[in-house]
Amino acid sequence: MKTFKILLSGRVQGVGFRFFVEPRAKKYNIAGYVRNTFNNKVEVVCQGEKENLELFIKEIKKGPTFSIVRNVDIEEIKNPQNYSVFEIKF
Repeated sequence: MKTFKILLSGRVQGVGFRFFVEPRAKKYNIAGYVRNTFNNKVEVVCQGEKENLELFIKEIKKGPTFSIVRNVDIEEIKNPQNYSVFEIKF
């Protein structure tokens, strides 16, 4: 089980990015959350099995149709809390 914090920037707010991420998290059995940040980025904290996380991250790097993902910063979280579900935070 691994946990990552991902910050995506570019045209990622106002394009349905959070609603794009949520079903993919469920598809790959990922727990955590997605939220918009105050500096116009999208933050994803994702926790799951390594193989599932790799597939999940590959998909969210593309983003929804009207997004333009310019930069993706990924860092592993050491000693994370345990997440049981994936949620959209507002």
